[in-house]
Amino acid sequence: MTMWNNLLPKVHFHPILLLFLLISFFTGTFMQLAILLFIVFFHELGHYIMALQFKWRIKKIMLWVFGGVMDTEEHGTRPVREEVLVICAGPFQHIVLYVIALVAVDTGVISSSIFDTFMYYNTTIFIFNLLPVLPLDGGKLLQLLMSTKWPYKMAYYRSIYFSLIACLFLLGTSLVVQPFTLSTFLLCLFLLFENKNEWKKRYYVFTRFLLKRFETRHNPIGRTRSIRVKAEKSLLEVFSHFYRGWSHNIHIIYPNGSIKLMNEYDCLYWYFEAKRYKDTVGDLGDLTNNTK
Repeated sequence: MTMWNNLLPKVHFHPILLLFLLISFFTGTFMQLAILLFIVFFHELGHYIMALQFKWRIKKIMLWVFGGVMDTEEHGTRPVREEVLVICAGPFQHIVLYVIALVAVDTGVISSSIFDTFMYYNTTIFIFNLLPVLPLDGGKLLQLLMSTKWPYKMAYYRSIYFSLIACLFLLGTSLVVQPFTLSTFLLCLFLLFENKNEWKKRYYVFTRFLLKRFETRHNPIGRTRSIRVKAEKSLLEVFSHFYRGWSHNIHIIYPNGSIKLMNEYDCLYWYFEAKRYKDTVGDLGDLTNNTK
């Protein structure tokens, strides 16, 4: 039983999904909703199976009527290649579903009407999930791309800004350009709500990124990048220059023009272990050099 508990995901249903299930019983659309949920779950299963291969910590899978979210602690703490594979595993499942559906209709397992409905929903969800909006797969891929060009904190914040603007654009388009539909309106509201939550936990996500680097100090990153900061800057201001996939040498510039060197681990040690939150990097640079 323990083995199965570790292998099978914990699946939760969003309250909105329960509302749609109730509506589908009274409107005669339960078959369409069942097809939609199957596609969504199969999509999330792709993320889940790939994440298991890399031993990710997975809390649960949350399903709602238009998609799902795999709740994990690993985003931003794993190599970019690893995260790309986990993200792309979801959209890849739709290609598998195309093949399954074609075989099923050719062998008479499903009718042509169910096949048409299945293909429509599969294509819609496939394209929708590639939109560059968090927490969709397209938004996560955009965030990863940004993190290869900018420091992690800047890339993370900008991806949320972009997602919020895109959500507002989609909401405005659904209200003004296209005929109003409740499903589109709820979809836009859901995406706005998710990005609002993402913004609220931005400090926690950034701290998790830093803590992971501190915990894996005995497995240093091969590439090194230099950072030049003024002595009066705080540790958090130094950390805002950290890139994922790089280790950092910090060159501290003092008012008299002298320069002292600290490595990334020293800064993280002073922050997480010594808890010197309010000290400037210049003061800690003096302490570091005096104790060595």
